[in-house]
Amino acid sequence: MENKEEIVREYSNKEMTVVWKPHVCIHAKYCWQDLPEVFNPNNRPWVNVHGASSERIAQQVKKCPSGALSYFYNEAQKETNGKEIHETCEVDVQAIPGGPLLINGNISFTDENSNLTRKSGKTAFCRCRQSNNLPYCDGSHLEIKTGN
Repeated sequence: MENKEEIVREYSNKEMTVVWKPHVCIHAKYCWQDLPEVFNPNNRPWVNVHGASSERIAQQVKKCPSGALSYFYNEAQKETNGKEIHETCEVDVQAIPGGPLLINGNISFTDENSNLTRKSGKTAFCRCRQSNNLPYCDGSHLEIKTGN
């Protein structure tokens, strides 16, 4: 697996911060189709957190199936002893027909080289084995015809 820099962009208003991880995106369009005044892929930057209420933005971000988009409320982002505080939650797993395995919740993932990665929110694991970002989905399944 190629080790590449993972770009992360943050867009903040006074109340919340939207986080975008393009290397995780599977280009499903759910994240922007219903709220183009905030999420418009034709604009640069493509996220305008001043285009709607924080509550409405949070509702739209939750539709992102891969977890490429996430958010946090700025007051809730606190650290203790240098470690981020995470709420405990139930983990939800969903197999997307012809697509990734979506995990929603807080997880710890150890790869074949014993590297530990902690993920929070949605994580999309590739099932077609064509991703350039294995073990994570990058949307490559959209270009191939498989029954995964």
